[in-house]
Amino acid sequence: MRANLTVTMLREKMIPEIVQGDLLDQDVEIIVNPWNRNIIPWWLLLPQGVSGAIKKRGGFTSFKEVRKHGPIPFGGAVLTSAGRLPFRGIIHVAGINMLWHATEQSIRDSVRNAMRIVNDKKFQSVAFPIIGAGSGVFNADRALALMLDEFKTIQSDAEVLVVKYKKEQEEGNKS
Repeated sequence: MRANLTVTMLREKMIPEIVQGDLLDQDVEIIVNPWNRNIIPWWLLLPQGVSGAIKKRGGFTSFKEVRKHGPIPFGGAVLTSAGRLPFRGIIHVAGINMLWHATEQSIRDSVRNAMRIVNDKKFQSVAFPIIGAGSGVFNADRALALMLDEFKTIQSDAEVLVVKYKKEQEEGNKS
C-alpha cells in the first residue's frame, strides 16, 4: 500500500483522499468501474472512459464475469475479478441509465453499494473515479460533491481514494 494513502474518520464520517492521476495506476486492492445497467451486451459497447482503459489494460475477463450477474439495478454494484490488472477485483457500479446519463441518486447509490461490497469483503483499500462525470455527462464538480457527501454517511475501515483523471501527457506538459 502507498504510505501516504489516508482516510480520516470523524465521528463515524469518512473523508476520502482526492488525488489526480489514472485510476488504474493506484496502489489499492480494489477499484470501482462506473458501468451501465448491464442490459446491453458488453461486446456491443465501444470502450471508453474507465471501462475502455480496463478493457485495454486488463482484458475482457471482468466484463465477461459482470455479464453473468444479469441486469444491475440503477446504482447497484457487483464484484468481479480484475483480469490482468494488479487488483484483487473490480466493483462495477450501474452509475448511468439506458440513456447514458447519471443522476444524483445513481451517484449516491453507486458509492453506497460499492462501499457495502468493500466492507462486506473486508477490502483494505479502494479507488473510485468520479462516478457519472465521464460517459454519464454529469458535471464533474457536482458529482464529486455528491460522492463526498455520501461518503460522510458511511462507516468503513478501508482507505478510500477518489481519483480525478489526469492524462500522462497533461502531467508531462506541466513539468
